Amino acid sequence: WLLENALAGALVLGLFLTRNRFPFSRVSYTLIFVFLAFHELGAHYTYAEVPYREWFPFLAFTERNHYDRLVHFLFGFLFAYPIREVFVRIARVRGFWSYYLPLDVAMSFSMLYELIEWGAAVFFGGDLGMAYLGTQGDVWDAQKDMALASLGALLAMLVVALVQRLRGPIPLVVSEPLGEVALRRASSESR
Repeated sequence: WLLENALAGALVLGLFLTRNRFPFSRVSYTLIFVFLAFHELGAHYTYAEVPYREWFPFLAFTERNHYDRLVHFLFGFLFAYPIREVFVRIARVRGFWSYYLPLDVAMSFSMLYELIEWGAAVFFGGDLGMAYLGTQGDVWDAQKDMALASLGALLAMLVVALVQRLRGPIPLVVSEPLGEVALRRASSESR
């Protein structure tokens, strides 16, 4: 459990320590919270043992427990927006790059996580290492996990781009959180 939660703990600590200097939007905090909730469920049971089939019998269509794949997809889908918020507010990235760079970072973090997972499995070895690695006999598990995180981030950036296209350009104040603050300001300015 401790091994599964080391990175999540570091994330929560980082968010706490930077809450005054760089407050995220409520949208970003909510997305991060949803991801952490799914992650904690996986950490509690270990990802390969999450009993989602008992909770949702219509999802029991294969022998493999796909909960870990869901969480990898959700990592990309739920973290792309907060990553974009960092790029837009700190680096003042605009246009195409404000959508591409979050996708790229989500893909890179996914790859780094797979390397950390592999290193931890080698270091701890035995049953603990295999439980942490959680490949469930799939030699392409790491590649599939990275592909799903990439797909999630791509879909998230497509949704954000579509929303921005439908809403029109929103003037951004880089020192403020994105999301609901910018939308509220844009709505009041358009009246």
